[in-house]
Amino acid sequence: MPQLPAMSLAAVPGRRKATIEIAKEVEKRGFPGVYCPSLGDSLSLCQAIASATNSLEIGTSITPIYTRNVVDFAQSVGFINELADGRFRFGVGVSHAPAMERFGIKAGKPLGDMRRFVEELKAVPRVGEMPPIVLATLRDKMIGLAQEIGDGMVFANGARSRMGHSLGVLSDSTKQSDNFFIGNMIPTCISDDEEAAKAVNRRTLTGYAYLPNYRNYWRDAGYEEEMAGVETAIAAGDKEGVVKALSDKWLADTTLFGSASKVREGIEAWFDAGVKTPIIVPSSAVGNQLNAIEEFFALW
Repeated sequence: MPQLPAMSLAAVPGRRKATIEIAKEVEKRGFPGVYCPSLGDSLSLCQAIASATNSLEIGTSITPIYTRNVVDFAQSVGFINELADGRFRFGVGVSHAPAMERFGIKAGKPLGDMRRFVEELKAVPRVGEMPPIVLATLRDKMIGLAQEIGDGMVFANGARSRMGHSLGVLSDSTKQSDNFFIGNMIPTCISDDEEAAKAVNRRTLTGYAYLPNYRNYWRDAGYEEEMAGVETAIAAGDKEGVVKALSDKWLADTTLFGSASKVREGIEAWFDAGVKTPIIVPSSAVGNQLNAIEEFFALW
């Protein structure tokens, strides 16, 4: 029996009821969990899925810490945690300065802000038991903080070749603990037309290449030439140049694409790399997310 990954589901307007039905199908098919990104209201979606399922693990991956008052967060996640009977994980992150600036939010120093947020969240009175707190991680210092103050860590668009280094920041006892979550959100496109699938994933990740923290992480992962090319293209205002700078090697290290058998093998490789919960973020070369979800189910 193959190891099954978790799945990413977003609360897209117009498809919210359908998304809850998909979560029920994910549970029925025996997949371990559903993790909800910040697109839409991920906490509301987790609450709805908790009410509609019985055994499925649920989590945010992630919710930016700056978008609500910490008391409001504590009340919401305390409610969901009680409703879910221990199946809920609260994934939180500092997001990215450009994204927060669009909301008029001025982010501070990531490590200090995250430490303060977790302390304040746990100190809010009369909200019930807090769920496990999972920190969004890329680079070593945040990974160390996740081990120190959190109950897990989750990457998004992590490089598989870098995972040995990243997980090496953790102690052996942390890595082996069933209570410490280690996940990664993996853009995935399943298609026998591999070039089309690669193009979909490259479009998905190109926006992240504009973010300095991702470029620094991928540079650390060995993609110095690609990131230098991206920065040259950004400086020149050359959007197509940004796309061209992102190599197939980099794409294969950060995403899954191609035939069903190739994607299944890729998922196993992520498990082998030490990621306990690969989280598939499905896209389709021939349709919308609903098509992508059907293609994902057909893998098994």
